[in-house]
Parts: sequence; C-alpha cells; structure tokens
Amino acid sequence: MSVFNQQLYFEAHEVLEQIWLPQRSGPDGAFYKGLIQLAGAFVHLQKNRVGPAASLLRLAQGNLKEYPEIHHSLKLTAVLEMIEQWREKLESKAVPVDIFSIGPFPKLALLVET
Repeated sequence: MSVFNQQLYFEAHEVLEQIWLPQRSGPDGAFYKGLIQLAGAFVHLQKNRVGPAASLLRLAQGNLKEYPEIHHSLKLTAVLEMIEQWREKLESKAVPVDIFSIGPFPKLALLVET
C-alpha cells in the first residue's frame, strides 16, 4: 500500500496486477481487480480525466463490495466509503473539475492485529 499512499498510482496498479494475475480466477481475483481499478482511477485523476476515473471507481466499488468488512487486513468499509465520496465529488460536477480543489488524495491503511 505504500506506493498507493505515496500517490504513485501507476506503480501501485503495476504491483497489484502482478499479485492479481496468478490468482485472477481465484477467490481473491475480484478483490485485487478492485484495488487495481482504484489505483487506475487515481492515475486518471492525476491526469485530470474525470470521466474515466469515475467509471473505474464504480467498477472498483462493484468488485470490492462482495468481500467482508475486513479483508487481507484492509478495512474495506472505509475503502468503499472513500470510493463513494470521490464518486459523488466527481459525478456532481457539471463543469470540468480541478481534482486538487476537491480534496487530498486518499491513503489506504492496513489494520495491525494486536
């Protein structure tokens, strides 16, 4: 998650894709695909491509919502809430959006078991 949190979304996409490819048909396939789509959405946002970003956020939401509240130490309820907030921001704008004016880029945090 560190590359995502450093706003290196293309690199996060590449790392996640390497994890996803061997297990894309397995039980975690949609989970990693959703995270790839999430990273891809922010690649588009960095290039100020609002439409494709919103589309990828919708796809990510669809893939991630099927998993439990916490999956692989990632609190998906928080991730899904963040996706919904960004979608609302992007989809509510009738004019082109300056993504830097709608809030800081998100960070993902893994839960640490104690």
